[in-house]
Amino acid sequence: MPSRISGTSIGRSTIARVLKAHGVPPAPKRPTSWQTFLRAHWGAIAGADFLTTEVWTWRGLVTFYTVFVIDLATRRVQVVGTTPHPDEAFMRQVVRTLSMADDNVCRVLICDRDAKWSVAVREWLEEAGIRVVQTPYEAPNANAYAERFVRSMKEECLDRIIPIGEGYFRRAVSEFVAHYHRERNHQGLENALIEGAPVSGAGRVHRQSRLGGLLNFYRRAA
Repeated sequence: MPSRISGTSIGRSTIARVLKAHGVPPAPKRPTSWQTFLRAHWGAIAGADFLTTEVWTWRGLVTFYTVFVIDLATRRVQVVGTTPHPDEAFMRQVVRTLSMADDNVCRVLICDRDAKWSVAVREWLEEAGIRVVQTPYEAPNANAYAERFVRSMKEECLDRIIPIGEGYFRRAVSEFVAHYHRERNHQGLENALIEGAPVSGAGRVHRQSRLGGLLNFYRRAA
């Protein structure tokens, strides 16, 4: 049957011809938009990414790679591993950690096209029951939640310190993740905390700190 637009009838063949001329396939073969994909998997989807940091060690300046996973719905972050050598053995451990996680682990994982997410790694994840979806080429916004976490950690923490030694660097990452979950409000969650309740009630407000005052938060006096 012809379609009717503003009182004008348009035949199916005309519609098909227009779609073909613009490179749009028929509806059953039409690719799902990224926004539709995210909505369809909301609550079971997470983004993964690598954070790189230059650390001063006794061997000189060493680049450390920190891989993390962020749940899109809750914004909860899990640091899966940190290493200066993200080789196959390290990536196997990443897959093992994700597969042995609790019930909150993602069932769909977004990752970029970094070579560290190789065909073998993606197959290991699939075997563990985690569906892997790679972002389109040159499309960082497709993994925007992970990219935003990297920016937050760098701007609020790592860019403000000189990480001397692997131990101090790991502590800084751990302290920021704890701060991110329990003490930092999130606009995407209507300014709520990921864990715990916000400051409320009456009484004096005390400032508390992490990393020597680099990260600050506020509590009601007991």
